[in-house]
Amino acid sequence: MGVGQVVLLLLAAMAAGWVDAVVGGGGLLQLPVLLLAGLTPVQALATNKSAAIFGTGSAAITYASKTKLDRAVAVPAAALAVAFAGLGAASAALLDADVLKPLVMVVLLGVGAFVTLRPGFGRLPHPQLRTPARVVTGVAVAGVGIAYYDGIVGPGTGTFLLIAFTSILGMDFVQASATAKVVNTGTNLGALVVFAAQGHVVWALGLAMAACNIAGAQIGARMALNRGAGFVRVVLLCVVAALVAKLGYDQFLAR
Repeated sequence: MGVGQVVLLLLAAMAAGWVDAVVGGGGLLQLPVLLLAGLTPVQALATNKSAAIFGTGSAAITYASKTKLDRAVAVPAAALAVAFAGLGAASAALLDADVLKPLVMVVLLGVGAFVTLRPGFGRLPHPQLRTPARVVTGVAVAGVGIAYYDGIVGPGTGTFLLIAFTSILGMDFVQASATAKVVNTGTNLGALVVFAAQGHVVWALGLAMAACNIAGAQIGARMALNRGAGFVRVVLLCVVAALVAKLGYDQFLAR
């Protein structure tokens, strides 16, 4: 691997950390570059997790120190996420991820349309939505459904968590992003444990990228906290558009 490739990987890791800290979706940047560097798809997924877990973890710590974290949601959802992301990673070889991609694209298009047509969505919290039943639903959706998806496919996990906490529990975008970082750390850990046990992680590369991922994550978390929900909304729409484009390319053109 040449110096140019290493520099590109480190820059991509920093940019991915920034995106992940704000709305999720950093894998859009890291995974293609890892593949271009010559890693196999499973090595790329595994090494991406080894870097991303440090970035999301550091962002979670920053958010928790600066804003109110919904621990009653974040802690049980993160615990479930470790188990179900690991289960997803373990079953990834048995399931065809391409079957899920069209469904994910439809969901993302719906999310993009909803956020665009409702400019006030996520700008302010709606605590009246946080009923006990909705808390259970939010924990299950995040810790089971989205975590399992992260183990199998991955792209957009942080974005889906952000939308789930905003729409189900009435959080504003900043609090939802903070809570999502905790759960996303759990999904990364669960998948990483499985990938590491299978010997797919390129540790030297992953740890070097992790340092840059942390740097980007710290910048992103502080920008989201300082600029507020309006800034997160704009980045969210950009990431949703990029996710739809990437999944569409993978599904219909990269064959």
